[in-house]
Amino acid sequence: MKIIFCSILCLLLSSHIYAQCEPDSIASLEICKLETNYGTLTFRFFEDAAPLTVEKFKRLVNKGFYDNLTFYRVVEGHVIQAGDGGENDIPTVVAEFNEHPHVVGTVGLARSADPNSGSTEFYICLVPRPHLDGKYTVFGQLVDGYNILESIGNTEIIEQYVGDNQSIAFHTPKEPVIIQSATIEIINYFIQ
Repeated sequence: MKIIFCSILCLLLSSHIYAQCEPDSIASLEICKLETNYGTLTFRFFEDAAPLTVEKFKRLVNKGFYDNLTFYRVVEGHVIQAGDGGENDIPTVVAEFNEHPHVVGTVGLARSADPNSGSTEFYICLVPRPHLDGKYTVFGQLVDGYNILESIGNTEIIEQYVGDNQSIAFHTPKEPVIIQSATIEIINYFIQ
């Protein structure tokens, strides 16, 4: 009798679990994976908030633009930044400032003093940076690899400052932090 009861209970539980995972409860999420020599950083996109920036970034990733580039700027307590230093003829994108805050793992489009000068440069916040909110285009958020972000943020650096008053920290890592590959992927997950 005990075996029959356990069998029925298992059958009921398995049908309940199956019912929670019906095909209409599967969602998809487009992500970017940055494979670095420190490990993998994975972030999701905010397409609704920054559609032009996301479209441009994805196009660059799909062309292999970021492969073998570096996070050439690492400022502890601020951000890590990657790109080609603006040494290109790639058109800029119109600023898409939005409501997404600058928290740990925020991905944003770097720019000069001109709000519409963002091109290929992007940054990832190491700590909350509320003074940047509404002044830079936030287009993604890290979903995996926070430990890798922290490791990159704690790498040994060569201090250097730029700007008219030499007040902008533009520290470079002593050992290169290389984006070995950047890919766009779609992941599926269950929702309740």
